[in-house]
Amino acid sequence: MSTARVIQLRQLLREKIPQARLGLDELTARPLNSWATGIAQLDDSLHGGLPRGALTEIIAPQRSSGSALLRNALVARAAAERQIVAYIDGHDSLDVTALEPAVVERLLWVRCRTAEEALKAGDLILRDRNVPLVILDLVSNPTMELRRIGATTWFRFQRILEMGSTVCVVLTPEPRVSPAQARITIRPQRRNLAALDRESVELISELKLEVSDARRLQETNEQLQSLA
Repeated sequence: MSTARVIQLRQLLREKIPQARLGLDELTARPLNSWATGIAQLDDSLHGGLPRGALTEIIAPQRSSGSALLRNALVARAAAERQIVAYIDGHDSLDVTALEPAVVERLLWVRCRTAEEALKAGDLILRDRNVPLVILDLVSNPTMELRRIGATTWFRFQRILEMGSTVCVVLTPEPRVSPAQARITIRPQRRNLAALDRESVELISELKLEVSDARRLQETNEQLQSLA
């Protein structure tokens, strides 16, 4: 990412952060370590919602599998709670017309051309630690770009997150984020043209999601060790 683009991103953060701080303070004040998405099948499987201070990976192995639907639902939920959302668009592919105007007003949309640019933007925003929800969308990026991302990058992001309460979601076409505390895989399903006329809430409830929560596995292992 060029120096000029970094300066521009920092300016955007300065403009948005005064509004974002309130949302972040509210998150920090809550005793729970999860952010409720309002999507029942996710919140139930993750015992409350997406983990704060940790990485969550959403895997969409096929196009039109529902990743955009799920992403928009998360952004809308955060906007309804008057939070600022940083959406890092890894391949400049967001259809902003699919979002309500009230949601767009709460959106810090960082438009990138490559995965490398998106990671640099993500690093800057996560280190700022003033945005409650950060979404890094790499679903549309070429596989070759994603293969260049070393595991150390994700572990660095995780270490940054552990110092705060930010919820960070990474969308990928295949498993890439090794330290992710929660992993959600969207399984493809057939849809007909009639689905276009249905409410998004209804469509989301029908998504086939496989959810794993590394936090619960760690707790179980610790309990077993204490009993040994």
